[in-house]
Amino acid sequence: MTMTNVYGTDGKVKNQIKLPDVFSKDVRKDLVLRAYLAMMSSSRRKHSRDPMAGKRTSAHYHGRRSVFQSMANKEMARGPRITGQGYLNLRLRFAPHAVKGRLAHPPTEQKIFEEKINKKERRLAIISGIAATGNKNLVSERGHRVPNIDLPIIIDDALQKINRTNDVEKLFISLGLSEEVERIGEKTVRAGRGKSRGRKYRTKTGPLIIISKNEGVAEAAKNIVGVDVVELANVNAKLLAPGGTPGRLTLWAESAIKKLSERE
Repeated sequence: MTMTNVYGTDGKVKNQIKLPDVFSKDVRKDLVLRAYLAMMSSSRRKHSRDPMAGKRTSAHYHGRRSVFQSMANKEMARGPRITGQGYLNLRLRFAPHAVKGRLAHPPTEQKIFEEKINKKERRLAIISGIAATGNKNLVSERGHRVPNIDLPIIIDDALQKINRTNDVEKLFISLGLSEEVERIGEKTVRAGRGKSRGRKYRTKTGPLIIISKNEGVAEAAKNIVGVDVVELANVNAKLLAPGGTPGRLTLWAESAIKKLSERE
């Protein structure tokens, strides 16, 4: 095990702690992506069409010969057509290729979107995500502004008792994360149709705070866009690797690191 610094909420080194072996594991990017996609697929809502969509019409097929108003020998496609309705007379309806027609293969509720992943693979993906939080190269590749300190960043348990958003921001600045705070404060206008569907702006993903017990910091940090707080027992691939890319900048509570060591 290697030793690393433990910082106080003022940004100064308080003591040192042994890093768990999990931070020296290889990062399996393929498994991290699989676990992320499996988690996102399970949250996808089922949807289907109205069974009568495109079928509420009086159009019917009358292309056979020797029937009333037959379309035979009239040089017109023999499809379901409306009859006896004025200007709509002989308009093609109902068929999938017709205007206002039904869908040929509409989505159904029976379709299963959820992707499965083995338990051991999911656990290994979480281990890889945790290991990536201590790799400065991977964290930088994700776009985070990495301070000139060793990773992972470990804070004493006073972190869990912070109950003001302003104090969380002060902690980031004291650790040298002022550029990261500026980065996550930026937002851009989304390109495309989503602007008019309630998601006009795109925001950036910021630091993740992993704790062992919530004593107020979760409520304090939720007001900062891009910052997430999670207890160690609830860590998952979506939080460790947003978008399926491992290496999220993470702040660890000292007690969370100790619990991680006990699990090995």
